[in-house]
Amino acid sequence: MSTKTLERPDVSTDESTDDDVPKFFHYVRKEKIAESAVMGTFVVALCGETFPVTKSAKPGSPVCPECKKIYERMKK
Repeated sequence: MSTKTLERPDVSTDESTDDDVPKFFHYVRKEKIAESAVMGTFVVALCGETFPVTKSAKPGSPVCPECKKIYERMKK
């Protein structure tokens, strides 16, 4: 029996910059943030982006425009 190694292609997105700081912060369910930070599980943002929580947003941080638009509609 032989095994085959599948290589994961390098995928780059415009979600982060060279210094590993996210370009945008996304809106996610509050109860999932701590779980993701501790367990490393992925969260799903309002815009559909999936990622593990690694950074916390500071006041004035740039917000994903699509998440912001969806959030504003939800508040009404």
